[in-house]
Amino acid sequence: MERAVVQLTLIGLLLALVTTLPNKADWDIYSFHINSTVASRYATTVITSRVANRMDESKEIEFHVRIPKNAFISKFRMFMDGQVYDGVVKAKEQAQKQYADAVSRGQSAGIVSSVGRTLEEFKTSVTVGAHKKITFELTYEELLKRRLGKYELQIHARPMQPVKDFKVDVYINEKAGINFIEVKGGLSTKALANAITKTHADKQAWVYFYPTEDQQKTCNSCGDQGIDGDLVIVYDVNRDASGDIKRSSGYFIHHFAPSGLPRIPKNVVFVIDQSGSMHGRKMQQTRIALIHILNDLAEDDHFGLISFDSNIFHWKRELVQANKNNLDSAKQFAQNIKDRGATDINRAVLEGARMLNAHPREGSASILILLTDGDPTTGVTNLKTIQSNVKGAIAGKFPLYCLGFGFDVNFEFLQKMSLQNNGVARRIYEDSDADLQLKGFYEEVATPLLTDLTMIYLGVTNLTQTNFSQYYNGSEIVVAGQITDNNIETFTPQVVAVSGNREIMFSDTNATMDSTETVSDSYIQRVWAYLTVKQLLDKELQLSGPEKEKVKKEALELSLKYSFVTPLTSMVVTKPQGESTDVLHKPREGGGTPMTWPTRLAHAPPTKTGLSRSAQTLGGFDVGSSRVGPVFHDAVDDAVRDVQMTMMPIAATHGPVIHRFLLQTENLTLCFDVTGDVSLKLLHHPNQELYVNGELDSIAYGGFRKIAIHFKTDQHVEIDPKVITVRDGQTVTIHSRQDHITAESFTVIGRNREIDVSTGDTRMVILIQAKDGEDFLWPVLRQHPVDSNVTGILALKPPVYEEVQTTPSAKLKIKDQEIDVIRSDATDHSIVSPLTRDCWLMSAESALQGRLDDFIVTQL
Repeated sequence: MERAVVQLTLIGLLLALVTTLPNKADWDIYSFHINSTVASRYATTVITSRVANRMDESKEIEFHVRIPKNAFISKFRMFMDGQVYDGVVKAKEQAQKQYADAVSRGQSAGIVSSVGRTLEEFKTSVTVGAHKKITFELTYEELLKRRLGKYELQIHARPMQPVKDFKVDVYINEKAGINFIEVKGGLSTKALANAITKTHADKQAWVYFYPTEDQQKTCNSCGDQGIDGDLVIVYDVNRDASGDIKRSSGYFIHHFAPSGLPRIPKNVVFVIDQSGSMHGRKMQQTRIALIHILNDLAEDDHFGLISFDSNIFHWKRELVQANKNNLDSAKQFAQNIKDRGATDINRAVLEGARMLNAHPREGSASILILLTDGDPTTGVTNLKTIQSNVKGAIAGKFPLYCLGFGFDVNFEFLQKMSLQNNGVARRIYEDSDADLQLKGFYEEVATPLLTDLTMIYLGVTNLTQTNFSQYYNGSEIVVAGQITDNNIETFTPQVVAVSGNREIMFSDTNATMDSTETVSDSYIQRVWAYLTVKQLLDKELQLSGPEKEKVKKEALELSLKYSFVTPLTSMVVTKPQGESTDVLHKPREGGGTPMTWPTRLAHAPPTKTGLSRSAQTLGGFDVGSSRVGPVFHDAVDDAVRDVQMTMMPIAATHGPVIHRFLLQTENLTLCFDVTGDVSLKLLHHPNQELYVNGELDSIAYGGFRKIAIHFKTDQHVEIDPKVITVRDGQTVTIHSRQDHITAESFTVIGRNREIDVSTGDTRMVILIQAKDGEDFLWPVLRQHPVDSNVTGILALKPPVYEEVQTTPSAKLKIKDQEIDVIRSDATDHSIVSPLTRDCWLMSAESALQGRLDDFIVTQL
């Protein structure tokens, strides 16, 4: 369960954060170490946090870290009272029952979930006795990727208080030799610069960051809560034409990034989504980025530019040379791209492929780049059909790169389509620097140096990927495998590639081959396992049927063998007897919940009834236990009972039904309850004549029975979990959930257990969730209207608050008013796979900053 955690966003290797309830007198992080060892670009990081409970009663201590999405957790341990509690990696199906049981009991079920641009969260907690200590230790592994000529190891630390023994140690060992190393980031400047020591000696480098307690309070982003910032270690290695090879215990890894090669002219087509969902800043930033990219084209490059909504708009129908006149004309076209209409991805990508296929140019490299922010809503909308069409049109001739703008996009669809066509998908985050993200991605593929690469190895087996369509300046190709019988004499590497119009061969690799057996017997083997699992997961995404299951099984077996927490495995965190077991899952990209969405709806698990007061659970707040905060005394119990009377009515067998709503904030989420099966105003947009209302169901902590959407005065859509009813004037039609419905004012698309509704500048997804075998509806606003006059629960902006008191009872301050709250939790149903979230439970009026009656409608 989450605690009071401020959102942190960063790009790079790791973020470590340990936090509990923010009362420094209760607990003390007396030691906080981050130790990262990098060898041949493979980083193994150990986070160790030692915490002491200074209270006279038991206290729940939470360990909460954020790690890179590309990393695999490989070990987690807790040391307490002379005992070691180890996390065990199991197949996800085996661990799922423990996870479900923990959630059903309203207990803390740990999870690894997506956060921000590059991070995932790991969290677990344990009760620590009075004046006792606990040590948390987490290990994870990641292969650093070379981008734009450098590797970045970024460390962000926020331990929530100054720590007496605070250390970050980084050791880099590169047999090829370290070309340069720099230390950047907010923690490397001003007051903290003196806390950094950097040493570089040929093949090795050390970075130490040892700030004193006073330094942890005086830096730009520091204060009473201690350090808050990042270190970025930037480096590259020496290179020769053939790359360098390491071998150990029968395994090898080959890093190939030759320098000094001439650039290859490129043919590039940009396919830009201009549908209505790109309204506002997205479209503005896309135009800015596109103009910057056009300025960077070389004169011997050829390019094309099309935009699309439900139609295709050509700048020119064929590729042309990137001379000044053409670039000026293209920039004018880009400047005039306007958002409107639906999204026909199939037709647009096929047209981009046609333009490249119609322009074969010997000695050049072709690239197709798609930028979109949503799902296909017109033309061909079946995702598998689109993927098949695109794969057939490209036919392996050039890579497709898909850029998904924001969190509304179906990222898995883009990822699969890119992988099927030798490309990658990249999410572009809606932020002030989105134009720089777009430009940054283009720079990675702007300078092709080689095409049609084949990595050939004799005397080896179990190779990772060996064929690559293109190699770009500043990047790197990595291949690993097993050497047959560990016989180095038979091991012969060779690289064949095309540079411009000629085929070239790289074969002089023996000079840079190095044995690392004196360093680590398992190190190269783990690099091979990491790469193999990553590539099998990508392959599994593209397959179906028996082939998919075969690849999935192979990836699972390797994940279990090397104790990697992957999307196919979970880590079961064992605890002292009597406490719940946490099960940690790793999401796939696109499956996590961004912390930046401002409004969420959620429900909480049912309140237990018929229990004695000492055992009763109020929405996840254990009265009389030590699960949240210290053991409660009478004064605390009285405060909880007072809150219970006004905010937490217990659902009795024949009493009114309770529904819980959740408002996502940058700090701990807020939640409130609505009693009874009333109808609520979800979204009212008068300027667009759009009105959305929802009727709550009779399921305790369920969702909506029906949702009605009114367009203007004569078009109405009513959605329930089984059918969609459309009233257009006097005409009434009944549709299944899978139908694609298009009218003058709106588009409705059904997919499995979600219904996508688009109209004007508004887009809503209605998820079909289930509880106790009963389906209900859960609306999520994916594209917020620009109009400031929009009202309704979905349009709410969560209030800004500060915590002013946590004991003996909790209070928040909102707009200079102190509000009583209690710690509770809720199940977030605004995502396909719901998660349980911690929240501050308050009255509806406090959360809404107004009367609940203003959000209730008498007619659906």
